[in-house]
Amino acid sequence: MQIYKVGGAVRDALLGLPVRDHDWVVVGATPEAMTAQGFLPVGRDFPVFLHPETHEEYALARTERKTARGYHGFAFQASPEVTLEEDLARRDLTINAMAQPLGAAGLEGIVDPWNGRADLAAGVLRHVTPAFGEDPVRILRVARFASRFSSFSVAPETLSLMRQMVADGEVDALVPERVWQELARGLMEEHPSRMIEVLRECGALARLLPEVDRLFGVPQRAEHHPEVDTGAHLLLVLDMAARLQAPLDVRFACLAHDLGKGTTPPDVLPRHIGHEQRSARLMRAVAERLRVPSDCRDLADVVAREHGNIHASGTLGPAAVLRLLERCDALRKPGRFERALLACECDARGRLGLQDRPYPQRDRLAAALAAVQSVTTSGIAGEAIAAGLSGPAVGKRIQEARLQALQNRKEIFQNPGLAE
Repeated sequence: MQIYKVGGAVRDALLGLPVRDHDWVVVGATPEAMTAQGFLPVGRDFPVFLHPETHEEYALARTERKTARGYHGFAFQASPEVTLEEDLARRDLTINAMAQPLGAAGLEGIVDPWNGRADLAAGVLRHVTPAFGEDPVRILRVARFASRFSSFSVAPETLSLMRQMVADGEVDALVPERVWQELARGLMEEHPSRMIEVLRECGALARLLPEVDRLFGVPQRAEHHPEVDTGAHLLLVLDMAARLQAPLDVRFACLAHDLGKGTTPPDVLPRHIGHEQRSARLMRAVAERLRVPSDCRDLADVVAREHGNIHASGTLGPAAVLRLLERCDALRKPGRFERALLACECDARGRLGLQDRPYPQRDRLAAALAAVQSVTTSGIAGEAIAAGLSGPAVGKRIQEARLQALQNRKEIFQNPGLAE
């Protein structure tokens, strides 16, 4: 039995990056030998085991054979005769197809049959063998790695193979859960724009997220968007979300906030009247198709519908601001509203040459919400009931008190807003 550290742990150590987790491959072993040493079997499709103490994954060396279209269309063979080189040959990229013997110190003893170290040094994402083309998930993985290692380029032959996979319909067989999993991981990387760029370059974006793909080439008003192109704006917004260390639901909201601009009638361009409601409808379709978690979907809905009003909130009076807070359900869900404001800041600063400008709307509306929250509704309701009021009349008293609280904060309404 020989044990090797494989994949990302070896790659990141060579790059001098923190190692996030360790994966291991075991050569020359059987499932019975693993369980005899206390390993816990967890693999459903092929033999994978958890270490009895560290709980890290140990997989038996295996080969795979394509049997049907899609992610699950594989037959696996794991036996003591499978070599380390055969196991590494089934991996996606050369930079992930290196191994290091258990117990090796530093960077000694690295096994690199596919020249992964050279591709690391050159900054290239290159597939290992033509078997790459058998698994459509690898298109998503390449795009995700491009967002993590944004200075790396995709090898021309790998990009060509990805395009062929798209043309052959392989991406159409991807299950929604796996698409969302890889998309979410890519959105959380340092440069999520690169994921979108790579997916678009190979043609996968038009198949997986046509609503996003349609944004490229759609013009916007230059006085509000110096980058003009809506797709270019989206890329800037996504990278601004990463720069501001936004959580996943904010980043998904950024991805979906302008989808409606892709359906603006050509005769009204570069204006996008009413795109907010169209964006919300399209976002909901995407969320349903990819089975996006409800917290991401709900925040994206608020941002899509209201980002224009939030940008322009400096031009709104107290009554209009109160209505905005109510539409965003900010009083019941202040944390979600705070994240909506962050998404809007990413949108406002994700514009060519304007990445470092302030976004006063965020602090202003946070202050407005705090003013409204300061109203003690139970006391007002009690007084109204004691005066013989009920139902809507009680609600009106509370509404009046909240409006008065906003009117007393005149400094909130002294700064202009931002269009679009």
